[in-house]
Amino acid sequence: MPDALRNDVRLLGGLLGTVLREAGGAELLADVERLRELTIRAHDEQGMDALLEAEALVEGFSPARAEQVARAFTCYFHLANLAEEYHRVRTLHGRESVLAPHELSSDDSLPAAVAELAKEIGFDAAIARLQELEFRPVVTAHPTEARRRAVASAIRRISDLVAERDALHVGGTSLAENERSLLAEIDVLWRTSPLRAAKPMVLDEVRTVMAVFDATFFEVFPEVYRRLDDWLQADAAGAQAPIVRPFIRLGSWIGGDRDGNPNVTPDVTRAAAVIASEHVLTALEEAARRTGRALTHDGHGTPASAELLTLWQRQRELSETLTSTVADSSPNEPHRRALLVVAARIAATKRRDADLAYARSEDLLADLAVVQRSLVAAGAPRAAYGDLQRLIWQVETFGFHLAELEVRQHSQVHAAALAEIAELGIDGPLSARTSEVLDTFRSIGAVQRRHGVEAARRYIVSFTQRPEHIAAVYELADLVFPDPAQAPVIDVIPLFETFADLAASVDILEAMLDLPAVQRRLASNGRRVEIMLGYSDSSKDVGPVAATLSLDVAQSRITEWAGRHNITLTLFHGRGGALGRGGGPANRALLAQPPGSVDGRFKVTEQGEVIFARYGDPVIAARHIEQVAAATLLAGSPALGQRNAAATARFAPLAAVLDETSRARFYELVRADGFPAWFAEVTPLEEIGLLPIGSRPARRGLSVESLDDLRAIPWVFSWSQARTNLAGWFGLGTALAAVGDLAELQAAYADWPLFATFIDNVEMSLGKTDERIAARYLALGDRPDLAALVLEEMRLTRYWVLATTGSDSTLSHRRVLGRAVQLRSPYIDALSLLQLRALKRLRGGVAADEVEDVRRLLLLSVNGVAAGLQNTG
Repeated sequence: MPDALRNDVRLLGGLLGTVLREAGGAELLADVERLRELTIRAHDEQGMDALLEAEALVEGFSPARAEQVARAFTCYFHLANLAEEYHRVRTLHGRESVLAPHELSSDDSLPAAVAELAKEIGFDAAIARLQELEFRPVVTAHPTEARRRAVASAIRRISDLVAERDALHVGGTSLAENERSLLAEIDVLWRTSPLRAAKPMVLDEVRTVMAVFDATFFEVFPEVYRRLDDWLQADAAGAQAPIVRPFIRLGSWIGGDRDGNPNVTPDVTRAAAVIASEHVLTALEEAARRTGRALTHDGHGTPASAELLTLWQRQRELSETLTSTVADSSPNEPHRRALLVVAARIAATKRRDADLAYARSEDLLADLAVVQRSLVAAGAPRAAYGDLQRLIWQVETFGFHLAELEVRQHSQVHAAALAEIAELGIDGPLSARTSEVLDTFRSIGAVQRRHGVEAARRYIVSFTQRPEHIAAVYELADLVFPDPAQAPVIDVIPLFETFADLAASVDILEAMLDLPAVQRRLASNGRRVEIMLGYSDSSKDVGPVAATLSLDVAQSRITEWAGRHNITLTLFHGRGGALGRGGGPANRALLAQPPGSVDGRFKVTEQGEVIFARYGDPVIAARHIEQVAAATLLAGSPALGQRNAAATARFAPLAAVLDETSRARFYELVRADGFPAWFAEVTPLEEIGLLPIGSRPARRGLSVESLDDLRAIPWVFSWSQARTNLAGWFGLGTALAAVGDLAELQAAYADWPLFATFIDNVEMSLGKTDERIAARYLALGDRPDLAALVLEEMRLTRYWVLATTGSDSTLSHRRVLGRAVQLRSPYIDALSLLQLRALKRLRGGVAADEVEDVRRLLLLSVNGVAAGLQNTG
């Protein structure tokens, strides 16, 4: 471990010890230390003595002590996580101080990616591709962020204090004050309940993401554009028009995704759009006012253009009172006064003041362009292309809506609504559910009228299994809006999720092109089509190996279909943070995609803890965006496409064996008699549904007797809590053993990017498992046959993965990740033992007056394990 990180962890751990001693006495600290020592020993030793001793210690805790110890270890994870996050920031700053942007790895830096692509296709062609680049992160409210917002805020304050220490001189009162503040904040963290009192409402989730917008999105997105433009223009940077155009467009499902979430209503959708719009308008007003105040250029030396004078005249006609006030505060400063009026008009747009408000963000951009051109004409290009350009980029990126709100609904809901309307008529006594479906379209229309078409035009159909499922959306919209002039613009996005749906996708898309409504949209949108691929449900359906291969095949076939019909295709990847949901490094996954399937456009869901891990810190957010954008750019290089195509052809026989044998092994487990009930017994599945971490129910409605309607997130979350991570690897060991040819597997690992990325992700998943702890969970279900099947497959998978990668132990060749897992594993073991204590009591029967305490311990341990594992759902 690097010295700086070691020092931070030791400091924070020591301060936590002080807080524990002050709050709970020396006995609490002693119990925590004893359990910590035993789990570390158990992790390092081959025998079972230390683990059994740790188990006995946990069993002997009083209910109150067990809860305190669980909270102590959870606090430790939060502190270790923030120390590691800050060390990443420290490392990035250090690296940038010694390396030029283009000297970094090409999948780690946009300048390096442009430089590499230019070597292959020429600089002008590389820039042309850069101009067409699109990265569309879509934030969702999928419930895997187990931290309360109050906890996250305390963590951020502690992180700021850790960063402050790097700027202070050793010793002195400033360092002492810093340590006092750290103690105070860690004390707050300890005393803040880690569990929410109630599930958040949908609009609470909207506001949580607004905090990320404030912290990073608004400033970091243009910062990424600026850094790239500075490199491209070198000495001319800031003195001439930028080469880089904004390529990030933020999307959101929060407030629009109603598939299985009855809390997302038409009123909520409209309110979510209003909250986002008010938020971005506030940010734009402040940015415009700040930029305007700095434009103190005298009118004699920097004269206004005729175009700017015309703008000023129009502004005076809008409000003589406003312009007179601004003119008095900006004597002979024509650019300043024009931009300050612009800021006032943005404020009026937020207030909905019809006399001053901008109708569209395009009108605001037009005014900003006038100011910019005038500054250039007056010989002040650095003012034109400095903060003013940043503001222009922000308006171009966020508009007046901030994020494109996307609606999602299940295909069966649409079918049921149409059937009911056919029977009763549009004005008949319709059910509440059908009325809600119709009102959803009215809410889309209302959002578009108020915030613009881009604010909400995408409509995703879950479980698209026939072309009629796409047609249904347009039919329902036509019923609500019989007058096409009043109808909102809608682009229907089919979502292919299961193994069968992925296989049938091209046939469905082919038939989709015959729909008149689709033909009209293609004629008006430049033949652009978006198609979503579901990672999590396909993995739950056939297992992670077959799902990965089927997604790859589907992408190739869909890309070929789009090319055949002259369609500009965007594939929308429904990935999650966990390996069972398509998680892992996004840039590596991008470079392993089939040829032509990316083509400079990447759209992906960002959910739960992933939002905060990737975008919570500005430095880390900027790096993540650069990594993904660089990989999106490089994925279109001819050499990479040829490599991936050759590897797919070369290893097709191997892929066929992996697919067939892994699926058979997966079915052997999940289709075994009694498996769903056993799964609920050996994991905290039911209890996770009680954890108030999201507004969405854990299931779409069926009982635990069926997995079909179980959401993929609790499927993954439950297995990770049980220290098994089954959703990320089950079936792979059997599949690799069926291939049996180690040389062929090692060749695939070296030459087939898709296989290598998957194997590396599985290795990470296995690194976070613990066979001895997992065995204790699996034993809760009284099905030794199923427990043995899981543990046998875990051993087999570990053996073949290590043999394929040529490693002695999991993550041995991945220094940073291996260090992070090794640092956490013994402490996660402690929380797992506490969770097992609670599960045993709940499964074995507990007195009525004890249920609440036992369940609370379980939920606290779930929260802590989530903090330790980091990518849980």
